[in-house]
Amino acid sequence: MIFRGAVVTILALLPEFGLGFTLQQQQRSFPKTQAASTSDTRRNLNQRHGLPFGYVASSSSLFSADSDGDAEETDSSDKSDSSDEVDIQSAAVEWARKQKEAEEQEAAVTEEEEEEFESAAMNWARQQKVAVEKDDVSEKKKKYVVIGGGWGGWGAAKALCESGVDADITLIDALPDPTGATPYLSPNGKPVEAGTRGFWMDYPNINKLCEELGLDEDDVFTPFTNSSFYSPDGLEATAPVFSKTKLSDLIPKTFPIPEALLDAVNDAVVPQLPSPLGQVVATFPLFERIPLADRASMAGLLLATIDCLGGDEVVQEQYDRMTAHDLFVRFRLSKRLVEDFVKPTLLVGLFKPPEELSALVVMELLYYYALAHQDSFDVRWIKKGTVADSLVAPLAKNLQTEYGLNVLGGCRVGEIKLEQGSSADENDVLKASSITYQDFKTQETVTMKDVDGVILALGCKGMEGVIKSSPDLARLPVFSRAASLKGIDVISCRIWFDKVVPTRTPANVFSKFEELRGAGGTFFMLDQLQGNTPELWGENSDSFDEDDGKTRGSVAACDFYNAGGLMALSDEDIIKVLTDDLLPSAVPKFADAKVVDSWVGKYPGTVSWFSPGSYTLRPPLEGAGNDVLPNVKCAGDWVRMGEREHGAKGLCQERAFVSGFEAANSLLRSTFKGPFSPHQVIPCRDDEPQFKMGVDINRRVMQNVPRFWVR
Repeated sequence: MIFRGAVVTILALLPEFGLGFTLQQQQRSFPKTQAASTSDTRRNLNQRHGLPFGYVASSSSLFSADSDGDAEETDSSDKSDSSDEVDIQSAAVEWARKQKEAEEQEAAVTEEEEEEFESAAMNWARQQKVAVEKDDVSEKKKKYVVIGGGWGGWGAAKALCESGVDADITLIDALPDPTGATPYLSPNGKPVEAGTRGFWMDYPNINKLCEELGLDEDDVFTPFTNSSFYSPDGLEATAPVFSKTKLSDLIPKTFPIPEALLDAVNDAVVPQLPSPLGQVVATFPLFERIPLADRASMAGLLLATIDCLGGDEVVQEQYDRMTAHDLFVRFRLSKRLVEDFVKPTLLVGLFKPPEELSALVVMELLYYYALAHQDSFDVRWIKKGTVADSLVAPLAKNLQTEYGLNVLGGCRVGEIKLEQGSSADENDVLKASSITYQDFKTQETVTMKDVDGVILALGCKGMEGVIKSSPDLARLPVFSRAASLKGIDVISCRIWFDKVVPTRTPANVFSKFEELRGAGGTFFMLDQLQGNTPELWGENSDSFDEDDGKTRGSVAACDFYNAGGLMALSDEDIIKVLTDDLLPSAVPKFADAKVVDSWVGKYPGTVSWFSPGSYTLRPPLEGAGNDVLPNVKCAGDWVRMGEREHGAKGLCQERAFVSGFEAANSLLRSTFKGPFSPHQVIPCRDDEPQFKMGVDINRRVMQNVPRFWVR
């Protein structure tokens, strides 16, 4: 042992110090021979009792320092030997005792050292285990779930898949096949779609999607098209393609143009003018019945829009509590303008009349679609098939093939369970941990456990269903408020005719017809937008006779919004309302066409309703917030995006798509500690200088003027 070796070494050195010192002292009193004799005696005795030579019990035990010691030592040698024997024995006992104590002390120290070493080793092992466990947690594969297969859900799935995070990503939707790979067909096998949706000029992120998927926009979309507004009195107005308005369109037909300038005038395109001057110039000759004075009353709405959209959130909430009808009255829009143009536009844009819509959302819609730029209202449509098979299907295929996205169709989500956070930095927050859904195909109820994050990409009806089934979420006010919002009824129809019916424009709006029963209505001539293709009739292109195709009639897609007054009608009666009343009133030649086939789809309460006062009830993108429930986010066109607000507004595919990106980025920031690639969001075009100047002037003025027109 190390300690014992040290003791032996010290004892071995004692003769050099202890005994040498004693002998030197004794040599002063004793003759050299006697000192030597004494030293020899001690050596012999020590050897006899096993003591080291240098061991000294005490100086007095061996020698007496008496001055008369000569005679005593000489005369009593035998006695002295006996006494020395006893002293040596005592010394041996004492040495043995001390030796044992030393060994015991050494053993205790050694044991203590071993215990300290073992304790240090165990502590190090524990630290290593914790470090490994932490590494395991940080490197654990994440599990994210997107609920909802609309534009918001697919945007979220895309952003999660492309983030670079090692994760299992699942998208769940009630549709049998939300990927768009399976055609949505009528009972007779013809392609149908729940609503005809347009793609406006300022859809930069959806346009970018086409580029990323290698899709040519000219193959996906039609050219930008005109649209017409019809009332019982006939054609009310035509919306031009503002980006392609020609100078010849603005000149009255009776105005004489020199023949030398005729070609130049016909080819000249009106340049982009500042908004709203460009819109006024482009539409000047296209309002068939609405007088100029009525159209000029729109100026008051421009002032309100600058005040509202240029204000902070408090100002916008004040406008949100006001109905659009109140707004129009207070800013003196003419009744004729509202009834003949603005109201029909809102019924097909936000799916409700002005008296049932938030003034805030109406101004957002009008600005985004009509006032931001001269060509903001330019719109195009799907050129072939549906939105699902033209855009969603290639996106879904890419995410499934390249990133392993798991898509569960035909599944309705029920309960989302929450639990208290388990890690040190989650002790004060909640965490969505499991999702239960019902599989319609197998009729099984399945629970997904150990979920790391959830994105609720749902509309109002879907949100209501999930919250009602999830007591944990319902306890959080932000979700119970969102579940209280109601949706709008929609009816979609498709009619195949035996004759081709020409119309002024392929996209059209019904206005002021009593047969609408309070609904807004549109009809689209698909044979004009997509061509009279075999796919439009549900036939295989390989067996389709082109000559026979020329005899095919028109195909009209008709949609009703705010359709509560029509929902109780049978499918046959709804088709009769269209073919007997609405379509012939707008375009008389429909009276000569017969119905070959038809389809009706009813969707109660499915579309977001931006009612007055709904702004604070709509779900935020951050859900309940990172300080309450950091791993649940929301996406959809009705979601409040806060600091991540985008220029796309209202019921808008672009807005829903972007909200999915932002929800996924936020979820990753809240749940993933490592680096990742957030999905980039392309903003809409910047506001024009005159709008910015108007906002700046208005802010200065309103510092001293109360907004007496809002609540």
